[in-house]
Amino acid sequence: MSDRPPETTRGRIGRWALTAVAALGFVYLFVPIAVIVAFSFNKPKGKFNIIWQEFTLDNWANPLSNEALTDAMVLSLKIALISAAVATVLGGLVAIALVRYRFKGGALVNLFLVLPLTTPEIVLGASLAALFIDRGVERGFATILIAHIMFCTSFVALTVKARIRGFDWTLEDAAMDLGANPYRVFAKVTLPLIVPGLIAAALLSFALSIDDFIITFFN
Repeated sequence: MSDRPPETTRGRIGRWALTAVAALGFVYLFVPIAVIVAFSFNKPKGKFNIIWQEFTLDNWANPLSNEALTDAMVLSLKIALISAAVATVLGGLVAIALVRYRFKGGALVNLFLVLPLTTPEIVLGASLAALFIDRGVERGFATILIAHIMFCTSFVALTVKARIRGFDWTLEDAAMDLGANPYRVFAKVTLPLIVPGLIAAALLSFALSIDDFIITFFN
């Protein structure tokens, strides 16, 4: 006979409830993906692929034949790569300045870094669009790039700050005592230690940029 006590009614209900919650979570995560895959076999009659018309394999036989789709993919990759590169440089420098030095206005800079993260995307996108329109700036590649660099820089700065907060800055002083100039200290001491944080921040920026739709749509 087993030494395990018999399962109570309360235990069975808890197990069923846990199974039901797990199943609902699975449905919530994967049903939208299944719908997208299913509609990839649809041949829409109009511009929007939201109503099932007829089955086709055209979208899979030659996926790059859709010029609008390929142009959108290329544009998204350009925006993501450029914004990630620029944001990594700007955010990294801002993070080093905030952690390494104490200056007036540092708290305000931190506030400005957090604002894009706490502001709803639709508000951020509409605000930037209103600014560009008010200034007479024609919306297009440049405005989208500016918008993406803005919110990606915040993510980079906060990520790199977390990485270098425990950095031993006396290593820089030791290198200078040994005769290294500030540029050599940064290249040989500081940069190698913060590279993992910069890489993580760059990958995060790229993912956020290529995933964003709302801010891109407004700008």
